[in-house]
Amino acid sequence: MEKRQLGNTNLHVYPVTFGGNVFGWTIDEKQSFEILDAFTGAGFNFIDTADVYSRWAPGNEGGESEIIIGNWLKKNNNRDKVIIATKVGSDMGNGKKGLAKKYIIQAAEDSLKRLQTDYIDLYQTHFDDESTPIEETLEAYAQLIKEGKVRHIGASNLSADRLKESLQTAFENGLPAYETFQPHYNLYEREVFENGLEPVCLGNNLGVLNYYSLASGFLTGKYRSKDDLNKSQRGGGVEKYLDDRGFKILAALDEVSAELDANPATVALSWLIHRPSVTAPIVSATSTKQLDSIIKAPDLAITADHLHFLTSESAW
Repeated sequence: MEKRQLGNTNLHVYPVTFGGNVFGWTIDEKQSFEILDAFTGAGFNFIDTADVYSRWAPGNEGGESEIIIGNWLKKNNNRDKVIIATKVGSDMGNGKKGLAKKYIIQAAEDSLKRLQTDYIDLYQTHFDDESTPIEETLEAYAQLIKEGKVRHIGASNLSADRLKESLQTAFENGLPAYETFQPHYNLYEREVFENGLEPVCLGNNLGVLNYYSLASGFLTGKYRSKDDLNKSQRGGGVEKYLDDRGFKILAALDEVSAELDANPATVALSWLIHRPSVTAPIVSATSTKQLDSIIKAPDLAITADHLHFLTSESAW
């Protein structure tokens, strides 16, 4: 397993990103520490979160994931060993959202406090805010970078046109440019990324950290009928994949898994890792057993024929 350069940054990561959306939602702090210890203990070094994680859970107000990661960093005294990415822009309640300069500066301070660190390796625009000029947003990031509070910036959930416009605005105004992009991308969800965003990412050498890498668990093979949807809290988000194309993809994963003596999750992640545009897929786990499938993906002995088969069978 070799590190990969994250776009044009000086950050080098192993090819799986741990998604911190589960911290403080489906697993508590103790369980989160166990997962983080196991993930980094296996050699991985990249953790992604957001200020809004996990505000949607009953009783939460946002920031729970960052707090857990911050407590873990303090406990292990390992801040220099891991790369931390977080995001800004989602609705935190009480009018706290968007990409205005004043808000970003304050939101970054809040994230730094929760993470118990004095710098964020990768600070990302979570969602677009068309009411704020792109230049103003990038000026906020420029200030944070100048102050040493942010090392690099990235974006998530922008359209291809808005991503191109943001990169052009940075170039024309001498402002920091997005160096990474987070799309919704996996073996099932291919069209939106491949049809417009992927060429922009490849053309600008953006590091790609795709989320929902396992389609909310569908690509693990755990959900094969509507009767399976109650197997987890995320089951409801899987029903849309239970169609002819979804079953064809599962059949392809089963076939390759059998040949490689692996499980579908490992194979689905391996396909992503071998995509020319992808740097480090984001994936979560709520148990060390689930984590085991994830950490095997970079070293899976998958062949070009396997990859071609999966690409063909999942064609959109």
